[in-house]
Amino acid sequence: MMKKILKGISELAIQSGYSQYLTEQKESKWLGNYPAKVEDIEYAEEKLGIKLPQDYRDFLLLTNGFAATSNYTEPRFEAIENVDYLVKIDSFMVATWNQKGLEDIGKELARSILIGGIEEEQYFLIIPPQSPNSYWKYWKFASWIPGEYPFKNLLAYFTSVLKNMEDRGEV
Repeated sequence: MMKKILKGISELAIQSGYSQYLTEQKESKWLGNYPAKVEDIEYAEEKLGIKLPQDYRDFLLLTNGFAATSNYTEPRFEAIENVDYLVKIDSFMVATWNQKGLEDIGKELARSILIGGIEEEQYFLIIPPQSPNSYWKYWKFASWIPGEYPFKNLLAYFTSVLKNMEDRGEV
């Protein structure tokens, strides 16, 4: 299902004219990269000290990163070798949201792993569960949203991207 959704996103982005920036992708009709190697995922997990969620591992085995679908509203998903904790990439963002009245968001940001949007206006974050009975959180995060925009999982996020593209008439 994920591959079908990503293929649909790729085709609409290329048809919409955004593809003028994506020469290689226009030819392949695919915004993704080559799949990640299992050993690269395992190395990242060792570096992070955590086992990544299965849907994200599956995404990486399908495509090690995914180009942004537009100039402004959706983040580029990073190759596994660029993925790290948000606090290591953008400590200012974590500090900004870790103030009185915003502590709950700040605490989540401090634990989050940035998988999309390095050096962009919006991030895509995954947040590890805090207990065996809790689940991974998936957040699109940007100051202009404002705050977090949660998703059930990666498939839900990419499904919403495709639907938004279709609703905007990028067909």
